[in-house]
Amino acid sequence: MSNYLAEFFGTLLLVLLGDGVVASVTLKKTKSENAGWLTVVIGWGLAVTLAIYAVGRISGAHLNPAITLAFAFSGNFPADQIAGYILAQLAGGFTGAALVWAHFFPHWRETADAKAKLGVFCTAPAIRNTFFNVLSEILATAVLVLALLFIGANKFTDGLNPMVVGLLIISIGLSLGGTTGFAINPARDLGPRLAHFILPIHGKGNSDWGYSWIPVVGPVAGGWLGAWVFQFLF
Repeated sequence: MSNYLAEFFGTLLLVLLGDGVVASVTLKKTKSENAGWLTVVIGWGLAVTLAIYAVGRISGAHLNPAITLAFAFSGNFPADQIAGYILAQLAGGFTGAALVWAHFFPHWRETADAKAKLGVFCTAPAIRNTFFNVLSEILATAVLVLALLFIGANKFTDGLNPMVVGLLIISIGLSLGGTTGFAINPARDLGPRLAHFILPIHGKGNSDWGYSWIPVVGPVAGGWLGAWVFQFLF
């Protein structure tokens, strides 16, 4: 499996399980309807863990354009592979979201709330404020990148790293995710948002393109900031 195919498959798996837990909690007549934010955050943490186990040995399991760009900035990733990684991640995010749509197909018709349906695919702020929404994504992604670089600088028992990263995602989600839904990953937001826009989802409403740049620009800026802080301090 090539690095690009690994990034595609890993991001697909990440979004399938991550968006899947959101669908399970928010769509009507699922067995886990209204299970709450803690379920969503833990589900995303486990999704990240499994995706890293799946492809980490092949591509390094970036699964996130912000991570790819931050690692390239810090000199830990070759520039000539950036475009291929990001395209593979976006395609994986789109495909994973399409599988979620198919998996929960009868539940879209049962759910009247168009915003809830959009929330399965992509993030939205709890309070819409452009400056602070961008700031939330920058800060959360800076913590993510800093922590990944910290983890890389330490030696763990073989096979433990993906579990540590999964716990990191849970920590970020519980502590910093309540403002914007902690996209911290353009592929996790933009790819599924495109799927929401294209797929014939019953009663779906609009795809909130006015907000869509924030979960792209914020994580990219936050990834750069985290990498810069790590280089400056360590």
